[in-house]
Amino acid sequence: MSVFFENELDTEIPAHYQDIVEDIIEASLDFLKCPYECEVNVIFTDHAGIQAINKEYRDIDAPTDVLSFPMIEYEVPGEFDFCENSPLDYFNQDTGELMLGDIILNVDRIAEQAEEYGHTRRREVAFLTAHSMLHLAGYDHIDDSERLHMEKLQEEILTKKGYTRDNEEE
Repeated sequence: MSVFFENELDTEIPAHYQDIVEDIIEASLDFLKCPYECEVNVIFTDHAGIQAINKEYRDIDAPTDVLSFPMIEYEVPGEFDFCENSPLDYFNQDTGELMLGDIILNVDRIAEQAEEYGHTRRREVAFLTAHSMLHLAGYDHIDDSERLHMEKLQEEILTKKGYTRDNEEE
């Protein structure tokens, strides 16, 4: 698994944020039983940075907490086998890793939502990463049944790794 980090902020990202992101990416891939080594790009930004990306790619002129840009269009969420049929489209030719896509995390919103929801930033980083990894695996939350299914999967990933509200440590 390769995770490439980019920091668009003027300040350093807390080191444990990267550790949490890597932990949850790996846990998500294990949970989804992804049969391949994967590559994920992660960008840390702020309100202004994510708002600009949100406007450019989604035509929404507002900041959000996380954006996901999958590299793969799935026939069935979480089923990766079809990627072997088009290796040039889905796999990094230098490393052989499946290129899942990009996760863009808003560190301003991470702090705000952690306080708003009464849990740690650690949990918020883990939650947003799990959410985004499910998007990179083809899941979505356009209707209520999809949203509920995604929420269930997110909680299973987080619980398995100990990122629960009752296990709070910053």
